[in-house]
Amino acid sequence: MNFTRWSARLPGTQRRAARGTEGSVPAARGEYARQLGQLITNAADATDATGAAEAPGAADPSETADVPALEDFSARELLGRLPGLVALVYGPEHRIAYVNDAYAAAFGPRPAGATLADSCPEAEELGLLPLIDQVLRSGKPRTVKSRRTKDGGSYTVTCLPVDSPHPDGGGVLVHATDVTDHAEAAERLRASERRHRETAVTLQRSLLPQDLEQPDDLRIAATYQPGGTDAAVGGDWYDVITLGAGRTALVIGDVMGRGVRAAAVMGQLRTAVRAYARLDLPPHEVLQLLDGLAAEIDASQIATCVYAIHDPNEGKLVYASAGHLPILVRDEDGTVRCAEDPTGPPLGTGGWLHASGSIALPPGSTAVLYTDGLVERRREDIDEGVAALTRALSGASGTPQVVCDRLLRSLGVTAEHDDDVAVLVVQHPSREGADAELFHNAALELLGGVEAAPRARAFATGVLSSWRFPVELRDLGVLATSELVANSLQHGTPPMRLRLRRTDRRLIIEVTDGDDHLPRRRRAETEDEAGRGISIIATIASSWGSRRTPGGGKAVWCEFALRD
Repeated sequence: MNFTRWSARLPGTQRRAARGTEGSVPAARGEYARQLGQLITNAADATDATGAAEAPGAADPSETADVPALEDFSARELLGRLPGLVALVYGPEHRIAYVNDAYAAAFGPRPAGATLADSCPEAEELGLLPLIDQVLRSGKPRTVKSRRTKDGGSYTVTCLPVDSPHPDGGGVLVHATDVTDHAEAAERLRASERRHRETAVTLQRSLLPQDLEQPDDLRIAATYQPGGTDAAVGGDWYDVITLGAGRTALVIGDVMGRGVRAAAVMGQLRTAVRAYARLDLPPHEVLQLLDGLAAEIDASQIATCVYAIHDPNEGKLVYASAGHLPILVRDEDGTVRCAEDPTGPPLGTGGWLHASGSIALPPGSTAVLYTDGLVERRREDIDEGVAALTRALSGASGTPQVVCDRLLRSLGVTAEHDDDVAVLVVQHPSREGADAELFHNAALELLGGVEAAPRARAFATGVLSSWRFPVELRDLGVLATSELVANSLQHGTPPMRLRLRRTDRRLIIEVTDGDDHLPRRRRAETEDEAGRGISIIATIASSWGSRRTPGGGKAVWCEFALRD
C-alpha cells in the first residue's frame, strides 16, 4: 500500500509544495490524534514536493546533506509501531486499507478490502460505523470516549477524515486508545461511592421512626426521599411523639451537610428531642435545650428544626422554629395559611432565646411540615418554592399519605432529585355520625374549697355513666378523679379545673391548678397519712404524668386504655 497517496484532511491543514514548510493542524480531539494527523500530512507533503533545490526559500543543499528528508521515513513503519490501534478505511462501505500491528494484536488480523461490518465485529461494538459516516459527511474529526467491547475492553476512539485515492470516496483514519485500566478504576470509584451512599441511606432510614405513632385525634403520614445518585444523603428527619393526655409533639429538622456524618448528627438530635419531649416542656424550651446540645455534638454542623405540640382541647399547634421553613395549614375549604414568626436562628448558633407561636388547626384542616429539599431549587428564590407548595397544598386532598405523594409530584421530586426531602402531613379530621360519638369532652371548675372533692366525684360519675363505660372502668375513673382533685386541693392553688375526655382508644382525666410545683411519686411509710395518691393513680391507670402550663400552674393527668 502506498501511503503517500493518502493525506489527513484536518481543519486548517494545507498541502505545501516545499519540503521545509510545515502544515497547520489545529488540535483534533487529543494531542495524540493531532500528532498522528500531522505525521500523515507531512509524509504526503514530503512525497509530493518537487525537491529542496526547486522550492522557494530552500536551504543550501550543502547545509542539509546529512539531514534525512521526511520521505526517507516509511509511514507504514511509523503507523505499525504506534502503541495505539490504527486502521485506515475508505469508501462508503468502509473497506479496510490497513491495520497496524497493535490493532491486529488486539482484535486479530484484518484482510485488506474487507468491510468493517463483515470482518470487524469490534467496530459495531464500539459504535464506529455511524461515527465514520458522520466523519465522511462532515469532513471533521469525531471522538467517542470509553466505549466497551464484549470482551470487557474499553477504548477511546478518534476518527480523522483523510483524502483517499480510491474513486468511491474519502477515507477515515481510525485511532483507538486502550483505556480499560482507566475505565475499571472509574467503575471501582463509582462502586465505592454507591456503597458509601447506600451506607448513609441505610443509616438515615434506620434512625428515622420505622412506624409513626398515630394519636387518637390526628392522622399522620410522612415521607423521606433521599437525594439522587449524584447527591449524597443528607440529615433530614421527622418524628411524632405522644406526650399523654391526648397531646402530640411533631418534629421536623434538617442537618446541613451530606453523608454519614450528617446522618449521625441527625440521629443524636432526634434522640435528644425525644428525651426532652418526655419532660413535657413548651416548644421554645425544648429548642433552647437542643440548641446547646447541637453545639456540643458538632460545632461545625448547623441544623434547623421545628417543634410543635398539638393539644386537642385547644385546637391549635403551638410551635417554635430554629431557622426552619414555616408550617403550612390547609383549611377544609382549601385556604392555605402560613405560620408566622417567631423564628430563631438554626440550632448550634447559641446566644438566642427562642419563643413559641401558635397556628389554629381546627377539625378538617391539614398541616404540612417539610424540609428545604422540597421547595429549594437552583437559580430560584426559595420563596417561589414555598409559594408553589402553597398552591399544590390548596388542591391536595385525601389521606395524609395521598397528600404526601401529591406534594412530591407537584414539586417535581423524583428519585434523581438533587437533595433529600422529608415531609410530615398532619390531619385533624372532622368527625360525624357514629365516629363522633366516640369523642367527648366534659369540664368542671373546682370552686368552694373542700366541698369541691365530692362535687368532682359526682360530676365524674354522671359523665362516665352517660358515656356508657363499664361499671369497673367507671369506678376506676371516679377513684382517679378523687385522688387527682384531692392532690390539687392539698398542694395546688386556684384556679382549679377538672377535665374528662374520651376518644376511641382511651379515657383521659386531667386536673389543672395555679401552682407550678410538679408532683412526684414517692414511697409512703405505714404511719404516713398522706403521699399515696400518685401511687394509687400509677397503679390503676395505664399511664400518668404532669406538666407546667403556659402562664404558670400545672396539669396532672392519667389515662385508661379502652382497647389495645
